[in-house]
Amino acid sequence: MSDREQEVRLRIAGFLGLGLDGEDGHQRITRTEDFLIYGGSKETHERMQETAIKFEEALEKRGKTLQETEFEEALDLLREATEQTGQS
Repeated sequence: MSDREQEVRLRIAGFLGLGLDGEDGHQRITRTEDFLIYGGSKETHERMQETAIKFEEALEKRGKTLQETEFEEALDLLREATEQTGQS
C-alpha cells in the first residue's frame, strides 16, 4: 500500500446508537469508550448496551482498540455483536 493510500484509510471514531421507540418519558443515555447510546425503550436500550459490550469484548480478544481496527473489520465485529443480541 502506498503512503497516499495509508493516509486515506477509513477509521471509525465511535458508534452512535439511537433508540426511537422510547415513549415512557425516561431519558436513557449510556457512554462507553466506543459507543454513545441514546434513547429507546428500556428493552431497546438494553439490547444496544449488550451489543456495545459484545463488540468491546470482541475487540479486547483481538488485543485492539477501535482506532487500531480497520474499517471493514470494525463493521464486521459490529454486525456479529448485533446478530448475537438478536437485533437487525
